Amino acid sequence: MSDVSRAEVAITACSDLFRGQREILASPAGIVPTIGIRLALLTHAPDLMISDGESTILGDVPAIDQPSAVTAGYLPYRELFELIATGRRHVVMGAAQLDRMGNQNLSAIGEHGKPKRQLLGTRAAATNTINHTTSYWIARHSRRSLVEKVDFVTGVGTDRARAAGAAALRFHRLHQVVTNLGVFDFSGPDASMALVSLHPGVSLDELNEATGFPVHTAGDISTTRLPDDRELQLIREVLDPLKRREHEVPA
Repeated sequence: MSDVSRAEVAITACSDLFRGQREILASPAGIVPTIGIRLALLTHAPDLMISDGESTILGDVPAIDQPSAVTAGYLPYRELFELIATGRRHVVMGAAQLDRMGNQNLSAIGEHGKPKRQLLGTRAAATNTINHTTSYWIARHSRRSLVEKVDFVTGVGTDRARAAGAAALRFHRLHQVVTNLGVFDFSGPDASMALVSLHPGVSLDELNEATGFPVHTAGDISTTRLPDDRELQLIREVLDPLKRREHEVPA
């Protein structure tokens, strides 16, 4: 298979977020992370759990536009929050804004008392970030989404977790950020974002121009790996035959 798209590279990067993880609930937000988690289940992380986002653990791995045909268990909200509190979850959240320390904004743009734009709201973002592993997916990497400082904090970054003390730090783990341009982790100075890899065809100048804070780099810059033939076949024929991925990350 050839002509790998940017969306397929991002899906592979989201799948790789779960390498070495097993017997945890994998919870995605977005088309690309959803395909990525299901790709991980079908390849290197068969012990992950996925749900329908409501109350059912899936017993199969359907295409993203198809319902599950096999139920593996029941997961009502009360049990979901018990699972969250034990750290047995890895969520891939989105963000209207994400700053260099990993603080997330899902609430409002502008002054919170009189915002320019009202967004989704805080939801369980703070609970997620201080209880279990959290990664982020940014479909449109720009200076509006990757900012020096968020307008309002919903998900807790590394600086705020440190400031809150031992209770907040105990299970706080920001893992990685995948965007349509590259992959980041939090190995930079003071646990800030650092570039892990650029997606094929993306230059460092392009990334810097699209980012609202100085991008930390260390040593040689890697290129995000391409999916192998088996992964491409699963993405294209099994998990997303309708190519919904290409709408979230246009070519």
